[in-house]
Amino acid sequence: MTHVTNELEKQILGSVSAASDEAALEAVRVGALGKKGQVSELLKSLGAMSPDERKVSGPLFNTLRDRVTDAIARRKTELQSAALDARLASERIDVTLPARIEPQGTIHPVSQVLDEVTAIFADLGFAVAEGPDIELDDYNFTKLNIPTDHPARQMHDTFYVAKQADGSRHVLRTHTSPVQVRTMLKTKPPIRIVAPGRTYRVDSDATHSPMFHQYEGLAVDEGITLGHLKWVLEEFYKAFFEVPKIELRARPSYFPFTEPSVEWDLRCDRSVPGKIVFGTGNDWLELAGSGTVHPRVLAMCGIDPEKYTGFAFGGGLDRLAMLKYGIPDIRPFFESDLRWLKHYGFPALDVPTLDGGLSR
Repeated sequence: MTHVTNELEKQILGSVSAASDEAALEAVRVGALGKKGQVSELLKSLGAMSPDERKVSGPLFNTLRDRVTDAIARRKTELQSAALDARLASERIDVTLPARIEPQGTIHPVSQVLDEVTAIFADLGFAVAEGPDIELDDYNFTKLNIPTDHPARQMHDTFYVAKQADGSRHVLRTHTSPVQVRTMLKTKPPIRIVAPGRTYRVDSDATHSPMFHQYEGLAVDEGITLGHLKWVLEEFYKAFFEVPKIELRARPSYFPFTEPSVEWDLRCDRSVPGKIVFGTGNDWLELAGSGTVHPRVLAMCGIDPEKYTGFAFGGGLDRLAMLKYGIPDIRPFFESDLRWLKHYGFPALDVPTLDGGLSR
């Protein structure tokens, strides 16, 4: 009988060790210790034995049951531990890695400069105004006192859109001045706005693009003079170029929508090749066109020119970006070259503020 129990124990313990998961181990347990299991059948046979046989076989069968039970319990613990280790390995989070990927993109120089410009003018009391890129011919030209035979209206300079059903003509706006018209038509003075945005003209070379960006300012109120305009531009350029002082030079000019019209040059130093410093030196750089709003423009926009005066000014955002950040050619602005964007771009969270610094 001892030989039989030893062989059975060897067989069962071998099956326990070979069980690869808890389901297989449970099958071994049922086959050995279940109601009809091999060890259970041996225990049942004790009832048919004589007292002397039971004294010999009883301890053998009970010992076999206990060893099998202990072996199954140990194997179950091993399998559970192995399963937990596998789960931890597959679901592991490496806390030494960053919680999220750092931003890979950059802010385009034009977007950066637009934010800088609006931050400065907001501090000067100017609200931001916007208008559509596809504009009425009336707003883009007529209400700005631009005559029908003016060169700017010709096909070689302006992108025209097909006529509408009512016969009205639309254009891709050639400047953001129509935003000034829209503002004056719906708002009573005092008015102080800056209008940045995309503009379109038939022109393309190293310093011109068919689609480019402008900013224009407008102030309308009683008693406004060119002196107010000069002060605003001085404060703007000091803040934008981040210099303690600047010097502006006025030159007479002509724009249909202003009278008188003035172009402004900024004193600078270009003695070092490839570098320009503002506020010092013996060179001058043209930066903005401006003037006193033409009385006819005020009248066409429903504002009494006998009571109110105003000034308007404008310049290129792309050109400001080129000057401030040393970008030699305007064409890469619109080419989506990632290498260029990484070189000239700005961190996504580096928002320009007057107190924290416009460019860091």
